[in-house]
Amino acid sequence: MASSCKGLLAALKDCVLNSNCVIKDGHLPSECLKNHVDELPESCQSLRKATFECKRGMLDMRKRFRGNIVGSRFEYDTTEVDEKASPSDA
Repeated sequence: MASSCKGLLAALKDCVLNSNCVIKDGHLPSECLKNHVDELPESCQSLRKATFECKRGMLDMRKRFRGNIVGSRFEYDTTEVDEKASPSDA
């Protein structure tokens, strides 16, 4: 897979794996993406559409020189972020 869509694919994979379709219902991620799209959260559906547009953009000859804009500007950080910031006013 081209590097321009790699971030989108990683985000989509993570989103689907953590969805209720996989965790609670016990479906395979591929089944969720093909047969149970309506059961996925809005964020997963948006990532699915963006991934499709990114892959489509890779085949579009009009974008050959300009580059694939859909995936190239998307960054997905796979590292865990500690959301509890320590207060600096202590």
